[in-house]
Amino acid sequence: MSDDTIFHKIIRREIPADIVFEDEHLIAFRDIAPQAPVHVLFVPKTQIATLNDVQAGQAEIVGKLAIAAAGYAKQQGFAEDGYRIVMNCNAHGGQTVFQIHLHLLAGAPLGRFGTTF
Repeated sequence: MSDDTIFHKIIRREIPADIVFEDEHLIAFRDIAPQAPVHVLFVPKTQIATLNDVQAGQAEIVGKLAIAAAGYAKQQGFAEDGYRIVMNCNAHGGQTVFQIHLHLLAGAPLGRFGTTF
């Protein structure tokens, strides 16, 4: 597992990011290639490459990501309109940075999720 992803560099402040939330457990910043008017990434400071790597004793980390995203949605005033949270896992799941993270997407009707195969 590498701690040299772009997200780790943001956590260490080696590269800039538009940080919108941070506490002792996680950091959240705007995605540089947004897929919705609001697209924020919530990233734990604990190094975990994929969702497959989360151990039973680390389940709280995933919960903290979801709670922080919901809190941000409420704070920003779009929780009642609705939002989507997404976690990608590995290449076929769309994961490109191998540090777990949660995408918060909002700010417009998002429509149905997925495609027809």
